[in-house]
Amino acid sequence: MIPSQREKYNKQINNEKYRTFIKDLEIGYPKIPFRVAETPVFIPKALKEKLVAAGEEIIKLIKQPNFKDITSPSIPPEWSVPHENDHPHFLTFDFGICKSEADGLTPMLIEMQGFPSLYGFQHHMGKTFTTHFEIDSSVNYFLNGFNEEKYIQLLKEVIIGKHQPHEVALMDVDAPNQKTAIDFFVTQKMLGIKILALTDIKKVGKQLFYEENGKQIHLKRIYNRLIFDEVANNPEIFKTSFDPREELDIEWVTHPNWFYRISKYTMPFLDSEFVPETRFLNQIDSIPTDLENYVLKPLFSFAGMGVIIDVTEQDINAIADPENWILQKKVNYEPAVKSPSGGVKAEIRMMYLWPDDGEPQLCISLARLSRGKMIGVRYNADFDWVGGTIGFMEE
Repeated sequence: MIPSQREKYNKQINNEKYRTFIKDLEIGYPKIPFRVAETPVFIPKALKEKLVAAGEEIIKLIKQPNFKDITSPSIPPEWSVPHENDHPHFLTFDFGICKSEADGLTPMLIEMQGFPSLYGFQHHMGKTFTTHFEIDSSVNYFLNGFNEEKYIQLLKEVIIGKHQPHEVALMDVDAPNQKTAIDFFVTQKMLGIKILALTDIKKVGKQLFYEENGKQIHLKRIYNRLIFDEVANNPEIFKTSFDPREELDIEWVTHPNWFYRISKYTMPFLDSEFVPETRFLNQIDSIPTDLENYVLKPLFSFAGMGVIIDVTEQDINAIADPENWILQKKVNYEPAVKSPSGGVKAEIRMMYLWPDDGEPQLCISLARLSRGKMIGVRYNADFDWVGGTIGFMEE
């Protein structure tokens, strides 16, 4: 997207350098189970400013006094967790990079999450790119004036808070074996916190504990990476650990309710040039006649699971729970990243940290490259110059 940066980078990259880069990325960590792209995305200042402006519009909605009221129906009663805090600790907004007739490239919102992303791994990846390739100092993978020291300090403030690292744990249903486990291990190395599976944690009264070297350690804060959908079919797992829906003496980073509040559920409430027309399926009076221009999405799913791209009336009529689906105008990605074998589509995730008693701060980004019909890594397994990467944005 920045022609000079793209040309300079493409002259450096080859298969051997790519393999060496991946090998270095994995040193000291498990093998990465998803595809990392051959290149970062070089984002010009004009597009960066649009991405920042789009994020600010979304945050304005989230900070409205009535935001909890309008999003309360998003939380399934059976998964509501008590003691929700005032705001999420993480915000991530995914934008497809599209062609604007007026002024070049423009972002269009695809999804949003009030849930953690790869905050550890993205820094590790950006730093590794800079050690393996000559990347001009006019671009940076940190945003908003952050550098490594300031970024790690803010991560500690958000995730550890006022506690000691051993009193904080990153938790998932089976943390060491998740597809994103490399992010868990990078985060552990950066912050010194524990990585625990759900069943590693035991409840005594209202308090939570884990065992280390034969001792019971009091857990005070959970960096939550557990999505309830992952355990919905196995509620017995809580009986051998703890049930997050009970009254507990624990701090959540971030509280599980925010996963539902800030999600595709939020998109119909946004009115912006950067947000495609989005409506709840149960609020549509008549089915559009041009369904080829729409996509049907379940509200709560990850990595494109359940999305119907080529929508038919039969698809819509077959939905048993239309309140849990949205119908969204299709976003036409522009193949704006020039690879040696043609244009590649890009999606940019803008990643914010929101400390207790503070303001949301844009820190870093995630990018995904695609040649397939959808952006997710699983839909691009047979291509090169696709997969997860990071944005280097013009200062």
